[in-house]
Amino acid sequence: MYNHTIHITQADAAKLRDLIRDTHIPGEALNPHLAALNAELDRAVIIDSREIPADVITMNSQAHLEDMETGEEMHFSLVFPESADSQQGKISILAPVGTATLGYRAGDVFEMQTPGGVRKLKIVRVLYQPEASGDE
Repeated sequence: MYNHTIHITQADAAKLRDLIRDTHIPGEALNPHLAALNAELDRAVIIDSREIPADVITMNSQAHLEDMETGEEMHFSLVFPESADSQQGKISILAPVGTATLGYRAGDVFEMQTPGGVRKLKIVRVLYQPEASGDE
């Protein structure tokens, strides 16, 4: 489903691994959301935050997506679960679209499984990235 190379900062990777560890119930299989995030972290290229390109979606980035089939557009901020608020466009990293966008760049197209089927999405633009803005 996700086949592009993705880049994640060392700081984000560490915080996300902590999130998985702290949320996972020992002795049980990872729930699907944690398993998806874990798989993305396992395949990611981990780099220093000073080296992350400005057009890569990192934690707390704001981005603009477009559904390639319907033309529907979505502006969102990628946040940790405790900050999620769909009314304000703050999407949790554990939501399917959150996990799917982490580490992708402006211009990347990817597919995401949803209850209604597979959606093909494009990252139109990264509107804000903490690392590029010096806010990390």
